[in-house]
Amino acid sequence: MRRIIIIGYMGAGKTTVGRTLAQELNMTFYDLDWYIESRMRKTVKEIFDERGEEGFRLIEHNLLHEVAEFEDVIISCGGGAPCFYDNIDYMNQQGDTVYLKATPEVLYGHLKMGKSVRPLLQNKTSEEVKVFINEQLQVRDPFYSKAKYTLDVNLMDNYEKIKIFVTKLRELLGL
Repeated sequence: MRRIIIIGYMGAGKTTVGRTLAQELNMTFYDLDWYIESRMRKTVKEIFDERGEEGFRLIEHNLLHEVAEFEDVIISCGGGAPCFYDNIDYMNQQGDTVYLKATPEVLYGHLKMGKSVRPLLQNKTSEEVKVFINEQLQVRDPFYSKAKYTLDVNLMDNYEKIKIFVTKLRELLGL
């Protein structure tokens, strides 16, 4: 029985790496945000709009506790998930946590193309997005750094490199 929980800032590649790793290991993959949307029958944005961040974080906390009880799973979490309640400590108790770490510049590069689909980045200028990423990373990094493993993903920028990083992750986890 194994659980691998992938954390990091938005745009770090959590879903891409998690899905690829799950395929290679023949394990079930869950993206926590998608799981929340499926169970709540609403988008994350709709939940944020209706209940605010605090309401969303409570739902996220409860459903993290649900999905992290499943066996032989790989879970990618939203960027804020480890930073609220006891989530990072709980994740560490439940399985192998992996922080996909990237610089603010790399994250900005990944996010600038998908700005419209990220509720926290909507209506921000490029400069505001850069400042926002830097500020959030300063707050979130202490939580992310509690992960059992850290993988530097600064050079993960195409499909071939994704495969290389998944191989590195497998080595890191002894798989």
